[in-house]
Amino acid sequence: MIVWLNGTHGAGKSTTAALVQQLIPDSRVFDAEKVGETLMDITPGLPATDNFQHWPPWRPLVVETARLVLDYTGGTLVMPMTVLVEQYWREISTGLTRHAIPVRHFVLHADQDTLRRRIVGDTLLGPSPFRLRYLEPYAEAARTWLHGEAEVVDTTHLTPAQVALQIAEAVES
Repeated sequence: MIVWLNGTHGAGKSTTAALVQQLIPDSRVFDAEKVGETLMDITPGLPATDNFQHWPPWRPLVVETARLVLDYTGGTLVMPMTVLVEQYWREISTGLTRHAIPVRHFVLHADQDTLRRRIVGDTLLGPSPFRLRYLEPYAEAARTWLHGEAEVVDTTHLTPAQVALQIAEAVES
């Protein structure tokens, strides 16, 4: 099974993923961003883009990597990854379904002010114009398709541990 943690930057996906992994037996965290980083390391580089998700190989590589890891290890993959383009989510979710891999898709949500405050106040990564640029695309995806495709967890007034527990309980129920 895959537990996909979606949502924009500042929602707490990476922090929550590590905590969810501790709560779900036989689970591992797989950050699909590493697939994008691998593509970014190709030299000479792939065509210029502002987001590796726009490269067509990224989506099927995420599917195949997840499939192969699950075939090798079994268990559950907890995948913290923002996907705000509906077509990209469809490619990934359809690919996983084609391999009979069940997916529990959660969106970690917070209002725009909370997200902005978290990004600007991030003591680990610091304020990030890149992360701030995704607030409006996230809001648009949430309004138009994303919240209808996932189980939405409002993180605004919850600690990461509370969010992780809510997700783990939902998965195990």
